[in-house]
Amino acid sequence: MDVVVVESPAKAKTINKYLGSNVVVLPSYGHVRDLPPKDGSVRPEQDFEMTYVTDPKSSKNLAAIASALKGAKNLYLATDPDREGEAISWHVLQALQEKKAIKGINVQRVVFNEITKRAVTEAMRNPRDLDMDLINAQQARRALDYLVGFTLSPLLWRKLPGAKSAGRVQSVALRLICEREIEIEAFKPREYWTIEGDFQAPSGRFPARLTMLDGRKLEKFDLPGEAAAQAAVGKIRAGSYRISDVTVRPHRRQPSAPFMTSTLQQEAARKLGFSATRTMQLAQRLYEGVDIGGETVGLITYMRTDGVQMAAEAIEAARDQIGKQFGRDYVPPQPRVYETKAKNAQEAHEAIRPTDFSRRPEDVTQHLDAAQLRLYELVWKRAIASQMEAAQLERTTVEIRSSDEQIGFRASGSVLLFPGFLKVYEEGRDDKPANGSAAGEDDEDGARLPKLAAKEALQLLDVKPEQHFTEPPPRYTEATLVKKLEELGIGRPSTYASIIDVLQERDYVRLDSKRFVPEDKGRIVTAFLVNFFERFFAYDFTANLEERLDEITAHQVDWKEVLREFWLQFSRAPEEDAGLLALQAAVKNLDELIGQRGVVIEAIDASLGPHFFPDDGSGRDPRACPACGEGRLGIRLGKNGAFIGCSRYPECRHTRPLSVANDNQTEGALVGGPRELGLDPESGLMVTVRDGRFGPYVQLGEDGGEEKPKRASIPREWKPAELTFETAIKLLALPRLVGTHPETGAEIIAGLGPYGAYLKHAKAYTRVQPPEEILDIGLNRAVALIAEGSAKKGPRRAEPKVLRELGAHPDDGAPVRILDGRFGAYVAHGGINATIPRGSTVEDIDMTSAMALLRARAERGPSKPKGRRGAKKTAAKTATVKSAAVKSGKKATTKPAADNDDAEPPPRKRAAGGKA
Repeated sequence: MDVVVVESPAKAKTINKYLGSNVVVLPSYGHVRDLPPKDGSVRPEQDFEMTYVTDPKSSKNLAAIASALKGAKNLYLATDPDREGEAISWHVLQALQEKKAIKGINVQRVVFNEITKRAVTEAMRNPRDLDMDLINAQQARRALDYLVGFTLSPLLWRKLPGAKSAGRVQSVALRLICEREIEIEAFKPREYWTIEGDFQAPSGRFPARLTMLDGRKLEKFDLPGEAAAQAAVGKIRAGSYRISDVTVRPHRRQPSAPFMTSTLQQEAARKLGFSATRTMQLAQRLYEGVDIGGETVGLITYMRTDGVQMAAEAIEAARDQIGKQFGRDYVPPQPRVYETKAKNAQEAHEAIRPTDFSRRPEDVTQHLDAAQLRLYELVWKRAIASQMEAAQLERTTVEIRSSDEQIGFRASGSVLLFPGFLKVYEEGRDDKPANGSAAGEDDEDGARLPKLAAKEALQLLDVKPEQHFTEPPPRYTEATLVKKLEELGIGRPSTYASIIDVLQERDYVRLDSKRFVPEDKGRIVTAFLVNFFERFFAYDFTANLEERLDEITAHQVDWKEVLREFWLQFSRAPEEDAGLLALQAAVKNLDELIGQRGVVIEAIDASLGPHFFPDDGSGRDPRACPACGEGRLGIRLGKNGAFIGCSRYPECRHTRPLSVANDNQTEGALVGGPRELGLDPESGLMVTVRDGRFGPYVQLGEDGGEEKPKRASIPREWKPAELTFETAIKLLALPRLVGTHPETGAEIIAGLGPYGAYLKHAKAYTRVQPPEEILDIGLNRAVALIAEGSAKKGPRRAEPKVLRELGAHPDDGAPVRILDGRFGAYVAHGGINATIPRGSTVEDIDMTSAMALLRARAERGPSKPKGRRGAKKTAAKTATVKSAAVKSGKKATTKPAADNDDAEPPPRKRAAGGKA
């Protein structure tokens, strides 16, 4: 008997079917050993000796493997075919050796790129030894991550309240996001205009863009405002036009390479809206296999790869499928061969492709959930398209000139002559370039043009000037962040999803409309690391380190040499490196050398200050405190994170959130510090509009006195920048007494709460819309709104409609009916509601089947209560029913907790890839 160890139970189940009863396939459930999260797990002073401990959760799995090895001849380690998988196999072997479980057993490594019977049996026929270079490359990566994290994270905890950790790669990704935000904040939009002419030719009408004015080429900002644009329009209307040149040239568009991990994550984000983590989870399921016709089959090849090449037999299979499905015209004369620029071990793997090209997406629809099917379709189409013929287009460029040659227009368009690979797949596009180009400016194919010829006279039908503003670079999406990390050579395909997850879990960034926005905490951490450890979080340093790890894999350098090289730089900085504050001692002394927390704050303030206190050109000090007029604003650190405060604290308690005052913020938003509205006539205190942690608000007076100043939230629908003094005074007066209800004698209170404007009367609340009405509402209007609110509430729900009367129940004579409920038809009797099964109609139910449904519903007991109060109420009710039943000698029947909900709803379907 032989034993095979894989990583997951799903893979174990599939492979066991392929290998037969003489082989036992067991899962390791991923990593079984790791460095313990404590100081000393990696010891640089002992030539980087590492201490591993077995995960307690893995002990049971290892015990099962050790037990299966008793009497076995061979142990095959068949974990994933990459560095991480190689390391897992090594750790499993080490743990089994500690248990003395492999004495006399032949241990070998097998790898397969796809989980199909052919691939697995072929791998079992060609085993090999463990590759220690792959294992050591993974060990080096793990040691580096540990050394950086456990050296800098404690420093962060002491110096930056709220900071959670630093990471060798994650902090560089965070830096990218933060620096992009700084670019956006510093961006100053610039106005420019474009002009489009609408022309009539004998063969048809078409648009063209102005490219020449006054005899010279028109540059982007040559029409900076409306006046210049209108002047150009006047000149254009006065001219007559003809076609000066028509250029027609053929163009071939080539397909993209098959997916590797990073491009799959990018395209799934663009086209399917999947996160990197979601994409990898779905790909893992497709790789491990699904049940098709009673056999578990892996649908795609291994999904963690930098390779874009496909095996020769896969290319032939793809070409064969293209010929059968689309015709021989779509098969190029020679197979397409793709190469990747990546320089690491994972390049040896194939691209991500279907294991069987004849298994089309429509053929597996019934075997996959919606999300799995969409991802499989994406992989199948991309791989098929990569081996298809190029698309053939005909591009036409038309030059138009005025009779005096002073004004010129250009029109461009294309005709698709042969779709080629476009019949199956077209790659998605990221955001348009961040140069503010006008719509259509960068469309390489243009629009369809009528048949045009040189020298043809044209009639100018219309001239359309259009205003544009340059735009800041867009925030990163998951797709563009992965693409940028890949371009810089930072991280590896298997790490991108975890990098993104960690940044969000630690509240360093958040996703807003699928774009990453750095949180204050993330910006402060980045500023700290860049100020004090800039070298080690520089993009080129991190990329070069990745290359060194690849050299370990390629047998070019010893792994401990790479660790020594890094540690020497990390623990000792050269004297001339002022960016590290001349840190010349061992890392254990960094805390003392960086100094007190004030030094950290000063460094962060100096770094981020120009962005949070920009000079508006007015000559005023952007750091001047608007509250006291004497202090200076600066970045401060509190227990809840960073904020901007006055230097005269505690005399002046002026604060505002960490935000920049510029023109790029949302229209109507509050920018800068508190905005003064005027003095309150009663108290003589200043009324200000401010921005707080929970949104904008108005405040009466300043912080720092014996009593906390009065505040009032500003409704979300309002624009804080447009709030008037009169409105602010009315907000501060809430809640207020409107009057006494003429019928009940109870007071009516007008107020503004977290759920909007309201009227309170006799412990009941009535919502007021629009919210601004609450500021001036009078007694008569309030009474009318309360009456309308009571009328709207009315009875909870009308009696359900009776669909059928089945007759009297034989036990108690009470009627048995079929009623129409919110979730469909149900049988009702004596407080028990039983849902009619799917597939059955009202006509199918007779008294016998109705009694069976009611009996089954009663035996299940009450529905799960929705809360504590409901639980107590249901329990008490059930106890009363049972007690009465005992006394009467009858069988107890209990009414479900949701007895007035017209029976229970049908069970929810499980969401794709998630929990029900």
